[in-house]
Amino acid sequence: MPLEQSTLNQLVDTVQRFVNERLIPMEEQVANEDLIPEAIIEEMKELGLFGLTIPTEYGGLGLNTYEECLVVLELGRTAPAFRSIFGTNNGIGSQGLVMDGTQEQKDYYLPRLASGEIIGSFALTEPEAGSDSASVQTKAILDGDFYVLSGTKRYITNAPNAGLFTVFARTNPDEPGSRGVSAFLVDASTPGLSLGRPYKKMGQQGAHVCDVILDECRIPKDKMIGGGDKLNKGFQTAMKTLDRGRLHISALSVGCAKRLIDLSVSYSKDRKQFGQAISEFQLLQGMLADSQAECFASEAMVLNAASRRDMGENINMLASCCKLFATEMVGRVADRAVQIHGGAGYIDEYAVTRFYKDVRLFRIYEGTSQIQQTIIAKNLLKD
Repeated sequence: MPLEQSTLNQLVDTVQRFVNERLIPMEEQVANEDLIPEAIIEEMKELGLFGLTIPTEYGGLGLNTYEECLVVLELGRTAPAFRSIFGTNNGIGSQGLVMDGTQEQKDYYLPRLASGEIIGSFALTEPEAGSDSASVQTKAILDGDFYVLSGTKRYITNAPNAGLFTVFARTNPDEPGSRGVSAFLVDASTPGLSLGRPYKKMGQQGAHVCDVILDECRIPKDKMIGGGDKLNKGFQTAMKTLDRGRLHISALSVGCAKRLIDLSVSYSKDRKQFGQAISEFQLLQGMLADSQAECFASEAMVLNAASRRDMGENINMLASCCKLFATEMVGRVADRAVQIHGGAGYIDEYAVTRFYKDVRLFRIYEGTSQIQQTIIAKNLLKD
């Protein structure tokens, strides 16, 4: 059930204040220290941000897709690393469990994810399985009441902080491609599970990424998502999470674009050249106008697709349209913002410089722009 409008408005206003009063002032510190303060994480827990999309019966807020996107639009106005720490709990780190988990699995894990007691992480990508995600090589060999998992997962978001991994492994080596893959719930404390060194990234300092190595990890059979009914169907579980996840990233891109536009407008009014504010020059006005028009179009796309998903429509192609357009859009907006700031836009202490690096990732994860183009074209051309 959707929230009452007054309740939704109150939630959005609360998140907006949290972003303005607590997160934006912390951006430079987080970028310099590559760490989100524990006090901020505790406030996120108190606000319910770790359980935005988890059903209310498990302690979450149970937001539908449209409501989630409205909240994410506000969260996008600050450094993306803040959202990253709880984003996987609401998206790919929990939605497979919400959609396909057994009742026992949901009862045990979802309340802990919703409260932020544990952070969930989605372990699909491998050294030889990136955009070709169906080429999973991690093995899961049945041994009595256990599956023995061995393999390496690469570029796993929140892995250094995670308490729970959704791991995709091949349970039937004779089945090619997406068939023969199952999804497992793997506790971070499982013997044989280790983490690689956190990567030094271009941007999004404070959001940590590393490899996950599974060396003959013994996982009880009842930790397979959905139990025996979902044997060899884990890839379908992974794909189910992506439509909503892509709308989430699209809304985040719009929020970042709004912040970049605000920064550009403010700077252009204050910065003077040739005896007047640079905002008076038409070429600069054109850049601002292009950014605003593209941002508005992206927001309309995202909220329309989100509403249609909530009404039960298949939005597979629309989600890819949103992901493609919104993430490419924010890249252009960030580039214009740097240009408007001139030399200052190349200095790290300015927020536009950090955002320029941060938003570059949006065109890559949860399906590159080229993968989205492929999905859109296949949907158009299918009989």
